[in-house]
Amino acid sequence: MEKKRFARVITFTSLILMAGLAYSAWIKYTGISIPCPINKLTGLQCPGCGATRMCLALMRFDFRSAFLFNPALFLLLVPLGAVFLESAATYVRTGTKKLKRWQSIVLYISIVVLFAHGIVRNFL
Repeated sequence: MEKKRFARVITFTSLILMAGLAYSAWIKYTGISIPCPINKLTGLQCPGCGATRMCLALMRFDFRSAFLFNPALFLLLVPLGAVFLESAATYVRTGTKKLKRWQSIVLYISIVVLFAHGIVRNFL
């Protein structure tokens, strides 16, 4: 059963990565990306504004630019990655999808940090 759950995690992760690579190729060859609806409607940057450019910079190993595009999300990559890896490992071992307390806390703190960043970046 663990092998099936491991295969599901690998499949899901691979699909997400392939979608990201396809989207980055689309942007590279067409110059067209998905615009931020909040930015289009209000002119303000949402908490996620710059995430696509940050990911594209990370793919080029341009960490400085990645940080500058969305500093909050860039800094949250490590804790959010830890939450994902632990969740995946727990799911493979036990079949449980429920988050542990520390994972929920990390996610809640991440949401607060992103919203605070979204507010601060528009008024400073």
